[in-house]
Amino acid sequence: MSTRAQIAIQIGPQEWAHVYVHYDGYPSHMLPALAHWAPEDILAAREIRQVRADALDCFDPPREPPIFPHLTCKFCHLYVWQDGAWAELNLKRPRHE
Repeated sequence: MSTRAQIAIQIGPQEWAHVYVHYDGYPSHMLPALAHWAPEDILAAREIRQVRADALDCFDPPREPPIFPHLTCKFCHLYVWQDGAWAELNLKRPRHE
């Protein structure tokens, strides 16, 4: 079973691109792996199978990341770039999702 995650990157005043990650989205893996990547790298990947320190394993062809006016967590974990580093955010998901 996969631990899916999202990486949200602010691209405008009220625009957040949410990049999908399919495997190994749990914090003990993602935070060290993400430390090697800038937000621009994640945006360029567009849709990711797995984030590793040495490579971004991307879907081919990738889908464009959805753009939302706010942070949204539809999977197990949500990561954002804050103060020059990646962090996990804990947002409660609505019960209907």
